[in-house]
Amino acid sequence: MKSNFASYLFFIIVAVLTISSCQNRPKEVLNRKQMERVLYDVYVAEAVIESDYQHFNTPEKKEAYINEVFKAHKITEAQWDTSLSWYSDRIDLYLKMNDSVKARLQRARADIDAQISAQQTQQYTEDPALFQPSYIPKTFAFSMPSSRKGFRFQLDSTDIVGKIPDNHFSFTFSVIGIPADYNARFSSLLALRYADTTLYQQVNITENRTYSMAASKFIENDTLSHIEGFVHLQDTTSIASQIIMYNIFLGNKAFPQ
Repeated sequence: MKSNFASYLFFIIVAVLTISSCQNRPKEVLNRKQMERVLYDVYVAEAVIESDYQHFNTPEKKEAYINEVFKAHKITEAQWDTSLSWYSDRIDLYLKMNDSVKARLQRARADIDAQISAQQTQQYTEDPALFQPSYIPKTFAFSMPSSRKGFRFQLDSTDIVGKIPDNHFSFTFSVIGIPADYNARFSSLLALRYADTTLYQQVNITENRTYSMAASKFIENDTLSHIEGFVHLQDTTSIASQIIMYNIFLGNKAFPQ
């Protein structure tokens, strides 16, 4: 009984000390939730840098890429360094955060692998020509025989009302597998047709990252009636088979953190 009580008391003390430590966190130090989100994206950025060493061949390029992560989270490099130092001095807390981030990375990797496997199975067993015009794949691998180096979609007014409930939305996707110094023409276009005008958005896909094109269902005195979009890779070499698009989404979706 005494042993159980001692163990219980020990855990209570540890919990109190942990809570007290977090409460004494300086204002310039990121809270644990923020820190884990930034740490996750820093790990991803470092993996991209390591896998694309020909492109990130100078310390300046590497630093600039990491700084883009800080900008996305609206923090400075100094704030990151201060936060990292503060948590590193509390090794138990830092290790827990690090384990949480690594577990999330493993889940993300497994999810991408599962999406790719499911998409390949679907493409092999179904004729893409039979898909609805509004169909947008969640994952798209250019290695698939039926890929035709891209895909296209279109939504009419009924589709827009049903699939996009809010005014503001975006067409978003992430890309991996693009090698350094890749010069093939790879782009995505979104055509937004309103009653009296048509707006076009295009992005050139040149590196491994997330791309997003923002749009609105309503502009001044006009309403969106039709959406057309496509992704096309103009490359017939074996390099194209390495490229994969994932987390493809059209609608209202917060950027993953």
